[in-house]
Amino acid sequence: MERSSFTLDLGAIRRNAATLLRAAGGADLWAVVKAEGYGHGAVDVSKAALDAGAAALCVATLPEALHLRAALRNARIIVLGGAVSDREVGEARVARLELVSADGRVPEGVRVHLNLDTGMGRWGLTELPSATRDVVGVMSHFASAESDPEFTHLQVERFREATAGLDSLARHIANSAATLRYAETRFDAVRCGIALYGISPFGGDPAEEGLEPALKWESYVALVKRLEPGESTGYGRRFVADRPTWIGIVPVGYADGFRRDMTGTDVLVDGVRRQVVGTVSMDALAVVLDGEVAAGAPVTLVGDGVLIEEHARIADTIGYEIAVGLNMRPGRARRVLIDG
Repeated sequence: MERSSFTLDLGAIRRNAATLLRAAGGADLWAVVKAEGYGHGAVDVSKAALDAGAAALCVATLPEALHLRAALRNARIIVLGGAVSDREVGEARVARLELVSADGRVPEGVRVHLNLDTGMGRWGLTELPSATRDVVGVMSHFASAESDPEFTHLQVERFREATAGLDSLARHIANSAATLRYAETRFDAVRCGIALYGISPFGGDPAEEGLEPALKWESYVALVKRLEPGESTGYGRRFVADRPTWIGIVPVGYADGFRRDMTGTDVLVDGVRRQVVGTVSMDALAVVLDGEVAAGAPVTLVGDGVLIEEHARIADTIGYEIAVGLNMRPGRARRVLIDG
């Protein structure tokens, strides 16, 4: 019996893509599927997004792009991280990939997007070189579209000024947050990642943005026991019972992606919210119960109203980090596709 199972709803991916296309207001939707589709499964997510109208796929590295190309022979694939060697440029050329240049170099025979730094302070050009025939786009990256409207508007104006007169090139700067909130950021294409998976870029309820979580994570209660006053559970004795207390042990831990700093969050046990207590260990976590339940009772770790965003708030992080840290490898979990 697997320790847990992950269910990816391809219908939810398509519906989120449709929501983002509406928000894009006529701009192309480019689905960001780096980091194995934000932990959801890059190939499956890519197929669903393309089916829903996405015009291209974006990844971070050449190996990610080659993995997609093997499954999707005709998809438009853009490597946002660019290539770092002549060998990789050659591989990209053969695989019909598009690259991003952050240093002004434009290799021949490969479609290239120039990356302009408008305020991210990371990779990117301070000014744009003259475009060659291989340059097909100009891009930038927002630093704080989810939280700082003033700086976002400043970046938009810098980008608009720098790309004036380059109407023949695809201009793209918007991420999920900008696509959902700022019409002036859309230009020719929007690059949406986190929202595609039904996770809010703002850290709130995704339903407020018209988004639907695509992933469900389930396990079960493997052991039920009663702690007497003064007895504890888990490493470090972080939870000590002050009264007779029933607890359930779930065979999921930080090796599966349920982080140590998610202690205190809620999960569902038999459909009822229960709090995770004590120290999350590598292979197990504990939940407080109102009373004895049967071993094997279902536990929902994500889904059915239990949001990744809630876990992220408890862990003082962002939903992105929770999602990409999930372990779906065979031997730890079972992965199921549905089309709801």
